[in-house]
Amino acid sequence: MTADTSATTFAIRPATPADVTHIQSMIVELAVFEKLEHMVVATEEKLHEGLFGAHPACEAIIGEENGNVVTFALFFHNFSTFLTKRGLYLEDLYVRQAHRGLGYGTRMLKHLAQLAVERDCGRFEWTVLDWNAPAISLYQSMGAEILPEWRICRVTGPSLDALAQR
Repeated sequence: MTADTSATTFAIRPATPADVTHIQSMIVELAVFEKLEHMVVATEEKLHEGLFGAHPACEAIIGEENGNVVTFALFFHNFSTFLTKRGLYLEDLYVRQAHRGLGYGTRMLKHLAQLAVERDCGRFEWTVLDWNAPAISLYQSMGAEILPEWRICRVTGPSLDALAQR
């Protein structure tokens, strides 16, 4: 069933501290969708600190349908030594289940691409799970190149502690 969008307005804006509760709940929804809910240790307090604390680590944008938060994107800057420019890295983009298929995810990605261009970024990057064929197809249709030769390396928890002690 498709929602009636004849009187629907969709707007994108920077996240504010009042959005932390919405973002946190969507992070949990995203983790459930990705079958990774056992990995979520985020709290509203930690998220607030990361977004709005003394030294913010990331930024977020919010997508609202008729004033209701229905999507978010959390991102930060990285740096390319080859390009000697910063890049924009999308950590997470989530559209609530009932609002999928309306183009909101595409609009969020376009907004972030515009932000990357305005900030003179050399690239705009994100990852996608290999089993998420609909997302991969969407991203490719938007001009994204899927880089199969690259693998994410991650050290976390006790392994990170052990590596730091070597």
